[in-house]
Amino acid sequence: MSAFLSLRHVGKDYPLARRGLFLPRRKLRAVDDVSLDVFEGETLGLVGESGCGKSSLARLIVQLEAPSRGAVSLDGIELATLDKRALKQARRNFQMVFQDPYASLNPRMKARAIIGEALRNYRTGTPDEIEARVEELARQVGLGTHLLDHFPHELSGGQCQRIGIARAIALNPRLIVADEAVSALDVSIQAQILNLIIRLQAEMGLTLVFVSHDMSVIAHVADRVAVMYLGRIVELATTEAVFSRPAHPYTRTLLAAVPTPTPAARGRRTAWAGEMPSPLAPPSGCHFRTRCAHATARCTDEVPALRDIGGQSVACHHAEALLSPTAASEVVHV
Repeated sequence: MSAFLSLRHVGKDYPLARRGLFLPRRKLRAVDDVSLDVFEGETLGLVGESGCGKSSLARLIVQLEAPSRGAVSLDGIELATLDKRALKQARRNFQMVFQDPYASLNPRMKARAIIGEALRNYRTGTPDEIEARVEELARQVGLGTHLLDHFPHELSGGQCQRIGIARAIALNPRLIVADEAVSALDVSIQAQILNLIIRLQAEMGLTLVFVSHDMSVIAHVADRVAVMYLGRIVELATTEAVFSRPAHPYTRTLLAAVPTPTPAARGRRTAWAGEMPSPLAPPSGCHFRTRCAHATARCTDEVPALRDIGGQSVACHHAEALLSPTAASEVVHV
């Protein structure tokens, strides 16, 4: 089966201010040689700590930023090769839901205008047809039509995120990238928005890239999981495999950090060793080696390739040891 969304050796560097007049300009490598495929109709969960590069990768997918290296293709079309007019037409097929429901909406526009903006930009019908479509979208996302004449500051975070989702699906896209779409919401509202996204995906046949730092959220929505650390994908597998038999030590520590309600269910915890290194000066070899209890000299000298081990793609020199029965018994289930 061919991939609907394909990333090949994608990288993104951000230039930084010079430290001195004659010193070379430094670069922050936010995304480092990422290759992955997303198949039509599936949900890929992209997970990692804050600062790992997952939001930068999300912005590259929807072409809010251009990659420094590599290619992003949607349905066989490389997006970077499109001119401005062709890219605008291609954007009908992919949209984004942002983390902050207030910051992502124009504070000077009412909800009705925000949802209908894309419909007007693409001239999808007469003014009356667009108004009818806006009200239909509001009902589709569970937003009362009486709220359409309110400004964002007059609405709750959950209501604003429903507006953002309605705007995203207005043109019937095929791909939605949700960047931490529930992290800014109350827990009870998070569940409502997650269930809404899952329902819309089933009704519309959407392909979904769901970005989150929360493993429990990823477990609820994703078919497959890509684990990211300091700009690199370190593990890629089905959700069941990642949560039942994680093959990378970073994945294990993320699972161990998930709160559990009863002490007896917590199991053995994988210890963290300090904070994430600065992306300005990442460790040589395996980026995770400075925090990993399994690190050896090979991890210092050699960058681990993303390789297949029993159906899981893992970038770790010692993945086989982590998949042993003894190591598997220490996994904390979510």
